[in-house]
Amino acid sequence: MAAVPRASFGLAALIALIFGIVLPAVQAQAPAPAPSSDGTSIDQGIAYVLMLLALVLTYLIHPLDASSPYKLF
Repeated sequence: MAAVPRASFGLAALIALIFGIVLPAVQAQAPAPAPSSDGTSIDQGIAYVLMLLALVLTYLIHPLDASSPYKLF
């Protein structure tokens, strides 16, 4: 087995490091476009649906609670 000088390993590591840094930068793409919605309209829509659901459940449960013989409050 032939002895390989220690300097050639260092040189190979340096070349690999340079290629590892330079090659991905060559293939870099333009940044992605900004989203058309930042999500606040989706959050607001979900909030409206939940509030409507709470209102419907309140009006459905209230007559049952009012006719109950037990006084909770």
